[in-house]
Amino acid sequence: MFYPLATSSWDQDEIEAMQNVIKSGMFTMGRQVAEYEKKFAEYLNSKYAVMCSSGSTANLLMVASLFYRKDNALKAGDEVIVPAVSWSTTYFPLHQYGLKLKFVDIDKNTLNYDLKALESAVTEKTKLIMVVNLLGNPNDFDLLKKIVRGRKIDLIEDNCESLGATYNGKQAGTFGIMGTYSSFFSHHISTMEGGIVTTEDEELYHILLCLRAHGWTRNLPQKNHVTGVKSDNAFEESYKFVLPGYNVRPLELSGAIGIEQLKKLPNFIEVRRENAALFQDLFGNQKDFYIQEEIGNSSWFGFSFVLKKESGFNRISVIDYLTKSGVECRPIVAGNFAKNPVMKWLDKEVHGELNNADYIDQQGFFIGNHQISMKDQLRKLKEVFSNGLEKMKI
Repeated sequence: MFYPLATSSWDQDEIEAMQNVIKSGMFTMGRQVAEYEKKFAEYLNSKYAVMCSSGSTANLLMVASLFYRKDNALKAGDEVIVPAVSWSTTYFPLHQYGLKLKFVDIDKNTLNYDLKALESAVTEKTKLIMVVNLLGNPNDFDLLKKIVRGRKIDLIEDNCESLGATYNGKQAGTFGIMGTYSSFFSHHISTMEGGIVTTEDEELYHILLCLRAHGWTRNLPQKNHVTGVKSDNAFEESYKFVLPGYNVRPLELSGAIGIEQLKKLPNFIEVRRENAALFQDLFGNQKDFYIQEEIGNSSWFGFSFVLKKESGFNRISVIDYLTKSGVECRPIVAGNFAKNPVMKWLDKEVHGELNNADYIDQQGFFIGNHQISMKDQLRKLKEVFSNGLEKMKI
């Protein structure tokens, strides 16, 4: 593959950080994780950050925490609006907590919410909107805020693909009451497995701390929003369980790697945007396909292609040709998620038609963007398109 989906973002710094953890003999969640959380929150200009084992478990904690706050807590049967294109664990925690999912179409150009469809989907039953910033692209949060203004509707963000994206100078993932991030291998930074939830709300922060580790009180501050005031007896508090939590704690290795990766993140984002500028120059305004329309300042997780109806291309043939030419391709996230057999298990409804999600599902794909310069690969990719695709028209 001359154009793989992702490449490692680690060097000697991460190796040394791991070696230091190994030498310490302390592998479970501890000082390295706490330092990473502190620095992650500082990068986003957010008050609190809670690291966990993956972006998927970050979504789980985020959804779960809303059921245990004192005011306006969610309950089973409440309606949550979701975009029709996202990853599976955007949806599954919502289902697992008994929420009713209302699927709304996306905009075929931005790949985020079709905001007109979203606005028409909101009813008095709507309690929550899951906002997904897809492939590095932030949503139009001015319009989103306008839609929910004056309503008791919370916004939460699945920002797992869009670390470093900004809208009007504010970091994506910090517009809702909570946001989630992933540091899996192919993402903007990598701790290999790892996720984070951020929030400005101290009560939700304390609930997240409790849920992350067994639902016990051990990791809560002395004065907290879950139990009020903990006793001074550490022995009694060591195994006191107050919420039905999980064990989704991260390892010290992941925290140590994350500290080093955050130092490099500004440069990673800058290089990704330089790659994107060349990608837009080479592949924008094409007669046979279109690429993602940027909102705000995308952090460009990857580069999407959607074949136009009049192109005459067959996507299967295109993907086969690109793969044989050394280009690794993937569907645009999970395509139209509402087509999946798992839907039979969900309490859900589809608002209107999902025409754009269907089209993306059938005619779209994406390739990777990396934290290193892709100028040579992108120019070669342009040659691959120019030399071979015309032969595949049907």
